[in-house]
Amino acid sequence: MGLLIRLVANALAILAAAYIVPGIEVAGWLALLAAALVLGLINAVVRPILLFLTFPFTLVTLGLFIFLLNAFCLWLTSWLVTGFEVHGFWAAVLGALIVSVVSWLVNVFLSDRGKVVAIARRERRPDGDVIDISPH
Repeated sequence: MGLLIRLVANALAILAAAYIVPGIEVAGWLALLAAALVLGLINAVVRPILLFLTFPFTLVTLGLFIFLLNAFCLWLTSWLVTGFEVHGFWAAVLGALIVSVVSWLVNVFLSDRGKVVAIARRERRPDGDVIDISPH
């Protein structure tokens, strides 16, 4: 279930990038879902290798090189998926930034298993009892 939620979130992030950035085009729903699946696979397999290989550049640029890696992953997705196109360097960078922000927001609210995470705050009383102050 978590994989399906992340796939849908990734598809919505790509759709948002296509609506906002003029150089990104999605031909239809099938291309959108294929792009979301391929981008997820690229982020899971290719991106960690690229992060390792380009670590010195990332270190020298204080992490800004990761934006270029994300843009490359988005461009690679467009190269592999028919119906999903990224035209130009800046379209790839802005699209990757939008996809990253949306993915980060989804990951904030989902656990590793894909379930919604609710964080409860509890206070301790001086006598050791716990008072639950989380909203119900």
